[in-house]
Amino acid sequence: MATITVVMIDGVADWEIGVVLPAAREWFSDQIQIASIDGAPLTSIGGLRIHPQAALADLDPLAGDLWLLPGSDRWRDGEIPALSRALRARVEAGLPLAAICGATVALGHAGLLDARPHTSNSLAFLRDNTPGYAGASHYRDAKVVAEGGLVTAPGTSPVGFACECLRVLHPEQGESIAQVRAMFAGEFEAG
Repeated sequence: MATITVVMIDGVADWEIGVVLPAAREWFSDQIQIASIDGAPLTSIGGLRIHPQAALADLDPLAGDLWLLPGSDRWRDGEIPALSRALRARVEAGLPLAAICGATVALGHAGLLDARPHTSNSLAFLRDNTPGYAGASHYRDAKVVAEGGLVTAPGTSPVGFACECLRVLHPEQGESIAQVRAMFAGEFEAG
């Protein structure tokens, strides 16, 4: 059993956490903690009202097995300095961190993409939304990049993102993670 801390901002993209959180809870018995920057309720882009259990200030950056940041267009509104500090502390301690879609901008603001392999919605997306982004030589045009405890994905890869997050948390559960991937891939099989 692992603990996933999900740090969200308003306008969170439902589909980007629609696989990873249910799979983690139901099939891997993981605990999920939801946090927002100020602890206030959020509304997803699908209209779901989310009531976080914590504010960013309540979190210990060194606690939890994985911090997960789902996308939202609002990540492009600018850096959140307290979040950047927490993310850097987490990575410096060698603790896993995952971001998908617009949330990769938060990693860029924290300088965490400058020297690590990563992906996002596109290289242009990171350049356009992250002043000072210096990681272009480490950018990979891929569905998901998972290396050194850092998982990144574009918003179009929620299943691959979920599987890599689960792999970080449960490396010994390769067969179960493959079943998660196969279950969702089945929708697109010929037949």
